[in-house]
Amino acid sequence: MNRYTDSNWCRDIDDMKSTTGYIFLLGGAPVPWCSRKEPMVSLSSCEAEYIAVSICACQAVWLMNLIDEIGVEKCGGVNLRIDNISTINLAKNPIPYGRSKHIEMRFHYLGEQVSKGKLKLELCRSENQVADVLTKGDKIEMLIKLIIERYNVLI
Repeated sequence: MNRYTDSNWCRDIDDMKSTTGYIFLLGGAPVPWCSRKEPMVSLSSCEAEYIAVSICACQAVWLMNLIDEIGVEKCGGVNLRIDNISTINLAKNPIPYGRSKHIEMRFHYLGEQVSKGKLKLELCRSENQVADVLTKGDKIEMLIKLIIERYNVLI
């Protein structure tokens, strides 16, 4: 299963909140996916991405437990693909420092899951970030590319 998560930092010009998006692809089809506004204004792109990955982590752990429970397969760890190296570093070492000490504690669930080995974060190049479709309206090319790859059709 491929899992992607992304955020667009302060894209909403009315309230300056970011949009979070995640998508899990199973056999090329989106199983769970979500696009929603983050609950607070982020002070940095790292914070916006960290919040997005934390929200996705909750869904990933729930889905992993569901798959284990119904006995389809044993999941082990889940890999999440994100395009922000600062977020990956913060999740691996969640000690508050300078630019990250303002992040609400509830979002540090991500660091806990990474340290337990339930989640692994992978760097994903921005041009391969599937979740961009859910956070940035100008990324329709990514959606068209996915449809062409999945269904071998020309649009």
